Amino acid sequence: MRPLTAISSGLLLAACLLASGASAQIGGNEGLSPTLSAIKKAHAVRLGYRESSPPFSFLDPSGRPIGYSLELCEAIVEEIGVEVDDPNLRIDYVKVTSDDRIDAVLQNKIDLECGSTTANSERAKRVAFSPLMFVAGTKLMVPKASSVQQLADLKGRTVVVTKGTTNEQAVQAADKKLSLGLNIVVGADHEQSYQMLVDGKADAFATDDILLSGLIVRHKSQDKFRVTGDYLSYDPYGIMFRKGEPQLSAVVERTFRKLGSNHDLVPLYNKWFIARMPTGEKMNVPISLQLEEAFKAMDDSASANN
Repeated sequence: MRPLTAISSGLLLAACLLASGASAQIGGNEGLSPTLSAIKKAHAVRLGYRESSPPFSFLDPSGRPIGYSLELCEAIVEEIGVEVDDPNLRIDYVKVTSDDRIDAVLQNKIDLECGSTTANSERAKRVAFSPLMFVAGTKLMVPKASSVQQLADLKGRTVVVTKGTTNEQAVQAADKKLSLGLNIVVGADHEQSYQMLVDGKADAFATDDILLSGLIVRHKSQDKFRVTGDYLSYDPYGIMFRKGEPQLSAVVERTFRKLGSNHDLVPLYNKWFIARMPTGEKMNVPISLQLEEAFKAMDDSASANN
C-alpha cells in the first residue's frame, strides 16, 4: 500500500470539504442558529474531550483536559464569543468516548467534539466537521519481540480495536478480504485497548498510527512495543459539531482561516507534535506534506477573502 505521504493532498482536501459540507455566513438580523443561541443563553460552550488520545485530547497529571484538538476548540470558542457578542464564555468539559462521541453531538450533550475523530462521508451524513486538522491511518502496535510485520501475519490470532472507531471497521474489512480468521476484540477506549495488549490478551492493537505512537510515548514503553504494518485506512481528522447549522459551520471555518492567516497553525502543531508536551513527553512527529499544504490553503483562502 502507498505510504501516507504519497496521497494526493488535493484528494484529502476535497474529502475534508465533502465532510465539512458547505457553509455560509448568516447575518445578525436573522438571529442565531440553535446551537449558538443555546450557547449565548448558557454563557458556556461544552467541549467533548477524550481521556486517552494523546496528543490530541487527554488528561494532564492533575486530571485537566489538554491537547492539540482542545486548543483548536478553544480558539473556536473565542470566535463563537465574537459571533454571539459574549467575550466571556465559560468552557464546560464533557468526557466522551470513541463509542458515544457522535451520539453526544446528536443528542446535544456537547457543542464541539475535540478529540481524534475521522471526518468521512458516512459520518458527514449525521454530523459536520471542521477543516482538516490532521491526517492519520490505521496501523498495528505489537510487542517488540513479536514477529508480526503485517496484518496477514496475525492469521487466526487476536487483535484488539477500540469500540466505535473507523479502525474497527478497517480491520473487519481486511479480515474478511484476506480470510484471516482474526479474533477481533474491543476495548472501551484506547487506554483499555492498550492495556489488553500489555496484559497479553491480544497479539496486536489496531488504531491510528499517531495514537499508537502517542500511547507508547505516554507510557514510556518504547522498549516494549512498536508500530508496524501497511496502512489499513487513511483518516483525515476534524473537530465535530452539529450538522445543519450554516452559521456555526461558518464560525468554525472562520476560526481556521484566522489561525491560518496569522500563521498560528504550524506553531500549534509543533507545540504538541514536536516540542515537549506539558506532561513532559515528546512525540517528534514532523508535519506531513498533506497537512502543511492544507494549512497553507487555509492561509491562501483567508488572504483571498481579505
